[in-house]
Amino acid sequence: MTDTGPMQVDTRLVRELAELLDTTGLTEIEVADGERKVRVARKAAAAPVTYAAPPAIAPAAATATAAASTTSTPAAGDDVRAHPGLVRAPIVGTAYLTPDPASPPYVAVGQAVKAGETLLIIEAMKVMNPITAPKAGQVARILVVNEQPVEYDEPLIVIE
Repeated sequence: MTDTGPMQVDTRLVRELAELLDTTGLTEIEVADGERKVRVARKAAAAPVTYAAPPAIAPAAATATAAASTTSTPAAGDDVRAHPGLVRAPIVGTAYLTPDPASPPYVAVGQAVKAGETLLIIEAMKVMNPITAPKAGQVARILVVNEQPVEYDEPLIVIE
């Protein structure tokens, strides 16, 4: 292979890959097209800075007071993880209890739900994922507040 001049870099592709790193939380990504390869990497220490939990939790805590009438938080020493009607987060993302800010919540404490009924949604990478009731019953507790970041397997709702 002979060198025919300066390397041509597709800056649009590099920007798209960098944005993909931001949205997925990855530290590096590489794509290849024939002999051409583009690798975009970020230092691992930079990733926590882009998704800092404390700023996101603070607004959620402020929302908790406003949502107290529909949300029940676990008491100290109360372990809901063993409850047979516990609905857990299947993915990491942001929990939304309402379809939009002007609408009422999908469910409220004391409300009867049917199997398959939407309880809340979790947004992950700009995709809205409905979290549905695994069984029919009554909503006993809502363990998250609107717009709260949630982790995989985090308790969300208890259905009795």
